Amino acid sequence: MDPIADLLNQIRNAQAVSKSTISIPFSQIKYEIAKILEKQGFVEKVERKGRKIQRVIEITLKYVDGKAAISGLKRISKPGQRIYSSWRGIKKVRGGYGMLIISTSKGIKTDKEVRKQKLGGEVICEIW
Repeated sequence: MDPIADLLNQIRNAQAVSKSTISIPFSQIKYEIAKILEKQGFVEKVERKGRKIQRVIEITLKYVDGKAAISGLKRISKPGQRIYSSWRGIKKVRGGYGMLIISTSKGIKTDKEVRKQKLGGEVICEIW
């Protein structure tokens, strides 16, 4: 199974039943994506917990007036079909209300950072 799709599905499912926190198995790419979500204000807090094999990422979800801060998540590039884009090909998501997460040669970045730094890369997911 795709670990990034698993992360997105766990966030979506937890928000559907109004859970406050979720724990997912640790991987560096999932941790970087979660840190971007925290920096952009889509989740409250992201923490690494445990050591070695028991290491997990604990994500505290954010709700505004009882509604989830994330209204939608979509995986773009999949293991069976990778999607790459240059910085010129990256458009705004939902009229600027959403964001793309892109894996570049300089790390995982948002669409705004990619356009500003003129980088291209693999379009991982879309969040709004």
